[in-house]
Amino acid sequence: MARAIIECEHVVTGYPGNPLMRDVSLTISEGEVVFILGGSGCGKSTLLKHIIGQLPPLGGTIRILGQDVASAEGPDRDRLLRSFGMMYQSGALFGNLTVLENILLPLEEFTSLPEPLRRAIARLKLSQVGLLDRADAFPAELSGGQVKRAAIARAMALDPKILFLDEPSAGLDPITSASLDALIKSLSRDLGITVVIISHELASINAIADRALYLDRTVGGVLDQGSPAALRAHSPHPAIRAFFNRAPNPGDLP
Repeated sequence: MARAIIECEHVVTGYPGNPLMRDVSLTISEGEVVFILGGSGCGKSTLLKHIIGQLPPLGGTIRILGQDVASAEGPDRDRLLRSFGMMYQSGALFGNLTVLENILLPLEEFTSLPEPLRRAIARLKLSQVGLLDRADAFPAELSGGQVKRAAIARAMALDPKILFLDEPSAGLDPITSASLDALIKSLSRDLGITVVIISHELASINAIADRALYLDRTVGGVLDQGSPAALRAHSPHPAIRAFFNRAPNPGDLP
């Protein structure tokens, strides 16, 4: 049985004075590709900020690789941060740096490797996402899909055990999105990386998710979870079946 790599226990999400979810409990196992779903404004991206330590939760416990995220300090926090990579929705590449220089940034900040080796690693990461021929380009010279691939390469620079991806397919055409899905799935399969994706893109969820977790503000946590096929066919919750079948809720019809 795969070990738990991310654990949330009774997590209260949100900001001081503005809680969003009152009891999020979930476990993600090593090697899984997991989508976190939910309606607009339910706090998917906020939960992600809590998990990666950008924002302290209002309550509860979050552990990555057994380490409490909120209490990690000093070398423990450094090791924790190196255990995962993050790709933001916009890509968040530095526009004044080339693609290769963007990939080099985490290697320069977190390692003492000699410069030739850092460059070799950065080029390897670009090769893994199919962008080696764009190493000397600037972000403004890339297509939307290439920006996402470059951001994934940077997130993988330190060989993380976990990749967090926030809306990776947002703004992409269906063919580019499908190509990105295939890349994500191959990285998980070939490198053994656990992938956690915030998204509502149904095609991507059906194509690559091992499991989906559906957040709901009414219950204040995870309403249901399972494979996309199981949720589509067997979830006891009409809202979830409607989501996976692309059908409006009866109460939403005019």
